[in-house]
Amino acid sequence: MAKKFQKLPRLAQIILLLIPGVNWITEIVVRVSAVIEKTTMRNVIGVILGVVVGFVFGWVDLVWVLLFKHLVFCKA
Repeated sequence: MAKKFQKLPRLAQIILLLIPGVNWITEIVVRVSAVIEKTTMRNVIGVILGVVVGFVFGWVDLVWVLLFKHLVFCKA
């Protein structure tokens, strides 16, 4: 799922991360699939921050996707 998210057009990624609630669910799904696919410390930290900090981290991810086209601490 993480690779599919990264292959989405940037506009679709931004829309998914702009909607409150949807951004948190999108983050959790993408991050957990990245951990399942490739268990690295970076991905594990991303899941923990995504669950604990939640909505605030979603806005950081929005900016990060604008700059780098992937979520913070989530490299698939």
